[in-house]
This record gives sequence, C-alpha cells and structure tokens, in this order.
Amino acid sequence: MFRRLALPAALIAAVAVLGAAPATTAAPAAGSVCFWTGAGQHGMSWCYTPPGYTDVPESLHDKAASFRSDGNTAVYAIDWARDTCYYRLIRAHDLADNWPWGARLDGVSDTTMGCEVG
Repeated sequence: MFRRLALPAALIAAVAVLGAAPATTAAPAAGSVCFWTGAGQHGMSWCYTPPGYTDVPESLHDKAASFRSDGNTAVYAIDWARDTCYYRLIRAHDLADNWPWGARLDGVSDTTMGCEVG
C-alpha cells in the first residue's frame, strides 16, 4: 500500500522558486532602457526607467556592451570623470548591439545632469 504525501501548495511553490535559475537577460519594460554586459543584448542585464538619475549596478559599471530603449523619450548615459561629467544621448526606441561608449557608463538619467557632451 502506498501513502500519499500531501504538501501545501505554498511549500511546492517555494521549492520551485529555489530551484529556478537566476535571470541574466531582460527585455525592456515599456518606457525603459536596458543595458547588457554582452554584445547583441546578451549576458547580464539591468533596466532603467525614468524619471531621475540612477547609478548602474557594478556588473555594468564601465562594462555595458549593448543597450535597447523601449521608451518614448530620450535618456542620457552618464560618465562621471574626475573634474566633470559627460553624457551620451540615448534616443527613444534606439539600440546598439555593439556600444563602445558603454565602457564609460556610470549612471543613467532623464536629464543631462549639467554634463558635457561626451
């Protein structure tokens, strides 16, 4: 005779979550810009959604290789230099599969932050 083991649904769900692999890619949510560590929108990713300024996570700091914007407005990639800062315009619905400027990426903003064009 077999006994049935009844586990609560919450416990089953918790085990399923613990066994899930961590996400390393993301698609832009409406209005956001996503950055990837690899060319062609591959690798680890992070997304910025306006408004305001946000530092990029360490995994992308000076290491963004590609980006894709799903926003209807422009945003600005920010590079903090020693005595000044620089910005690079990211236009609405723009993308770059091989983005050299990403080697300078420190943060993202919906304004130029008073920085110089870089």
